Amino acid sequence: MSTANSPKSRRERPPVALIAGPTASGKSDLAVRLAHALGERGRPAAVINADSAQVYRDLRVLSARPCEEEMAGVPHRLFGAWDGAEACSAADWAARAKVEITEMHARDGVPILVGGTGLYLRTLIDGIAPVPPIAPEVREAVRAMPVSEAHAELSALDPERAAQLAPADTTRVARALEVVRSTGRTLAHWQMLREGGIEGAVTLHPLVLLPDRSWLYERCDRRFEAMIESGAVEEVEALLARGLDPMLPVMRAIGVREIAAWLANELSREEMIAAGQQATRNYAKRQYTWFRRQPPQEWMRTESLRNDIEAQFASLFHQ
Repeated sequence: MSTANSPKSRRERPPVALIAGPTASGKSDLAVRLAHALGERGRPAAVINADSAQVYRDLRVLSARPCEEEMAGVPHRLFGAWDGAEACSAADWAARAKVEITEMHARDGVPILVGGTGLYLRTLIDGIAPVPPIAPEVREAVRAMPVSEAHAELSALDPERAAQLAPADTTRVARALEVVRSTGRTLAHWQMLREGGIEGAVTLHPLVLLPDRSWLYERCDRRFEAMIESGAVEEVEALLARGLDPMLPVMRAIGVREIAAWLANELSREEMIAAGQQATRNYAKRQYTWFRRQPPQEWMRTESLRNDIEAQFASLFHQ
């Protein structure tokens, strides 16, 4: 994520708070605490979802979307805003998030971005890479290739990107290859030309939660098991009944495939829970690594959720 300067000083730009980190790290609770602290000082605030699973209304339980009690009277935006039949891309989400941010600023309020989807946040803050439309015949040919073959060709055409991707990462390998095949330029080239980000128009007050990993993984395990008892199975049954394309993001969300396999008698209940817990821990690990390495080093990172919220967001409270 860039840290480009704007002609306006930081103090002149409207504020945007950001609480990021892996799943189950306590982001939602902290966001509500921050909103209340701001409200006590006469500054309205709203929480804006930046989680790619929580955007789908079909995934209330499996995405751990905050309930009314957990929202504690704080306005929450873009939670359950998309129907599962419609894929919400990073660009789609960023466009809606910009609208919500603008509306909060019009009320002299503070938008609080909360989520663990790095691509969403990067698209909003840094902008969108202006990749030209991919030629349909190129996309069709690339998507038909075995991933091993696609990765081998990517290694020849874009060795830097190939080295960054797991050889079995079908989606990302195909995307990188189709871009370089269709445009003659690497994905990194287009990403350097990002446009439309909000970074230069706002003052960002970020906090990244990186709690103890053993604590985080234990919390992931307990939460997934609690989801099974709190309606996750019924949620997946309802999704399956809709007959949606299995490649839609909502159908590939953590827990959906595992519960569907149990419902089809392909897994025992214990195997389903163990698989869902493992998938959640794996996801948390990837997010943890991303948020530790990718955001600018000046973004505050913390292990503890118990710190004084005014200390964690000192720059915001004094803006």
